[in-house]
Amino acid sequence: MVHSEHLTDRELSWLSFNQRVLEMAEDSEIPLLERVRFLSIFASNLDEFFMVRVATLKTKIDAEIKIRNSAGFTPTELMSELSRQVRELVDRQASCLHKSILPALSEQGISLVTWEELDDVERAYTSTLFNERIFPVLTPLAVDPSHPFPYISGLSLNLAVIVKNAVTGEEFFARVKVPPVLPRFVETNRNGINRFIPLEDLIGAHLSSLFPGMVIEDHYTFRVTRNQDLELDEDESEDLLSSLEQELLRRRFGPPVRLEIESGINPELLQRLASELGIDPEGIISLERPLDLTGLTRIADLNFPDLKYPPFRSHTAVGLESVDPETPDSFFAAVRQGEIFLHHPYDSFTNSVVQFLENAAQDPTVLAIKQTL
Repeated sequence: MVHSEHLTDRELSWLSFNQRVLEMAEDSEIPLLERVRFLSIFASNLDEFFMVRVATLKTKIDAEIKIRNSAGFTPTELMSELSRQVRELVDRQASCLHKSILPALSEQGISLVTWEELDDVERAYTSTLFNERIFPVLTPLAVDPSHPFPYISGLSLNLAVIVKNAVTGEEFFARVKVPPVLPRFVETNRNGINRFIPLEDLIGAHLSSLFPGMVIEDHYTFRVTRNQDLELDEDESEDLLSSLEQELLRRRFGPPVRLEIESGINPELLQRLASELGIDPEGIISLERPLDLTGLTRIADLNFPDLKYPPFRSHTAVGLESVDPETPDSFFAAVRQGEIFLHHPYDSFTNSVVQFLENAAQDPTVLAIKQTL
């Protein structure tokens, strides 16, 4: 019998994997924009982890399941340990971004800036951009007795805004969703320098346009992650396609499992968000701005070849070098010579697997082509 002390919990093992991704972002020997990309991958991985694995664990806790798993954890104990490790990782993520990567980017002429750091020319340009491209797709939603707290879609970035009626002095909560159809970081158009402002900062600087006649008291960014685990029993489902469609629709409205908020948020506002969303303290994560680092791919894709790995080009596998793509028989003749080992992505997928399928499709003696994924 295998004892629990000899086993590692699957979820904790996954966090260890994502920690290694973060370590790639922290490694100063790796090209700078590749480090930026690893930071984005780390954030994206963590999103998926909460949507599926943490969501499943939370379901077990809500069902009051207290059975220990093979690694010796009850669901509640495991959630507590996951929460502790996640907070350590996101603290490292923030430190890596603000203390290492952003200063290094600045040295290379690439800067992430706030509205306060823009000069007059940049403010004029980005304000025009806001009025022409951003303002038309914004939908501010105020909460009052006749308007309930709005639905917050999963992984959406939002502004929580406190506005005050200039006449009555009454305060309201409002929510502005940051449009996912727009670039996550907006270029400030300063000649010769790649300067970017987070989209939510640009929106935050123009909130008065969204709430005319109101006083903007404060605003903070927040982000919600929802349960998107797929619960589908293929054996019991009579119509698999219909069941899948219904399950995908249900996932959009899954219960929240994580609330990311910017550090320094008004405690009363945080309490209201947590209450409205039904998030317990373990599911609340405080972060330095900017939130949602998955958008850093916008920066990682900048055209700075010296800050990236050299482009990788795969080669033709040993044993297939003499194959003529125009002659199907030559491919099969090479295969008959002996086994051919393919190691992707180092060996070309096009010159091996794709070529094999194309030649088989053209061969009149082939009756069927079947694959197992």
